Amino acid sequence: MSRLPQWLGGLGSGLVRLGERLEARKATAEARPAAGPTSVTGPTPGAAPTSVATPTPVPTPVSASAAAPPSGAGAVPAAGPVPAAEPVATLPAPAAQAAPGARPDPVAAVPWGVRVAAEVGWRLLVLAGTLWVLMRVISAVRLVVLAFVAGLLITALLQPTVALLKRRGAPRGLATALTFLSGFVVMGLVGWFVVWQVTENLDDLSKQVQHGITELKRWLLNSPFHVTQGQINNIADKLSEAIGTSTKDITSAGIEGVQVIIEVLTGILLAMFSTLFLLYDGPRIWQWLLKLVPEAAREGVAGAGPRAWATLTAYVRGTVIVALIDAIFIGIGLYFLKVPMYVPLAVFIFLFAFIPLVGAVVSGALAVVVALVTRDVFTAAMVLVVVLAVQQIEGHVLQPFILGRAVRVHPLAVVLAVAAGSMTAGIGGAVVAVPLVAVTNTVVGYLRAYAKEETPPKVSS
Repeated sequence: MSRLPQWLGGLGSGLVRLGERLEARKATAEARPAAGPTSVTGPTPGAAPTSVATPTPVPTPVSASAAAPPSGAGAVPAAGPVPAAEPVATLPAPAAQAAPGARPDPVAAVPWGVRVAAEVGWRLLVLAGTLWVLMRVISAVRLVVLAFVAGLLITALLQPTVALLKRRGAPRGLATALTFLSGFVVMGLVGWFVVWQVTENLDDLSKQVQHGITELKRWLLNSPFHVTQGQINNIADKLSEAIGTSTKDITSAGIEGVQVIIEVLTGILLAMFSTLFLLYDGPRIWQWLLKLVPEAAREGVAGAGPRAWATLTAYVRGTVIVALIDAIFIGIGLYFLKVPMYVPLAVFIFLFAFIPLVGAVVSGALAVVVALVTRDVFTAAMVLVVVLAVQQIEGHVLQPFILGRAVRVHPLAVVLAVAAGSMTAGIGGAVVAVPLVAVTNTVVGYLRAYAKEETPPKVSS
């Protein structure tokens, strides 16, 4: 009877441990279905084998009474052996699958090439829209834009003189004033000389044109083309009729010419003011423009600006030298061939040389036509030979040597640029188009090289 309490205490502690184990396994069985993979556990005494899911083996909590059995001789073992926690075998998680009945991603169904074309296409559309808006804005303020660009070209021509005077010790204001006045005085004298020569020789030219037309009729009658007098008279009558019916158009064109003269004078004044301020305060204007550029791109733009200006200066200076050489040599040829008004024609050749390719063709054709109507066919042919020879020397020797590789533009790009410029802004657009293409080529090349040389920033962890 003395050992009965001890035996009852051991039995109670065993039952407590068994209840704790059953509660732990029940909690484990409830948590396994939400984990995903299935695992098979060993048989539990007194229960049927079950299959439950568990991501990882769940340790079985052990109570303090189970961890440390009662000491002493009177300790009574539990009613039965308590099984140890059995190992849990886990299976790998299956790959994520779409829910049954869900539609596939439409992006994955589009081929890779089509996606790339779509990405490039909408970006090109954005660029085309931006360019169209820019062209519309430029067309609306065409006079201001052309005047500023003309001032920029004149500044590129006169800037070396300002720099030379400043190196000689002249103040900036004095150097700018002297260069500005001397440059525009020279350009004004050239324009006045051309107008004076044309007005002085206009009467003589009209007489020579009439004589040339008579000689041309005689040559056509005696030529192997078998042209009859009736055909010549028919052509002359049609020309007279066209001139008579176009009298109203000529009158309206004369009225519009007054407006054109006003616009030209306004453009000249704007170009003069632009040139003056660009010569005097060009570096400060450039620094102010750099502040408008985002800080991330400011360094690249700051490096591209001087290179663009150097290209523009080299282009303007080289074009002036080449045009001067063309005018001198073609003028000398016209002088020896005794073509009237050879000096105004030489000046026209100089001015038209600022329009690449097209200007040379127009000025050369004008010289040939004047030689044809004032002299004879042989003189016109000789003028054509002189013009072609000088232009070939210009294209293959002078331009590569004077302009250099930095400002050379492919002939196809020149033709397309001149055509686009003339369609957008007339003669002024044709003059501005080629230097704009040359400067753009330099800027794009520099920015591409700058992007390749720039080291990528370090990414912090």
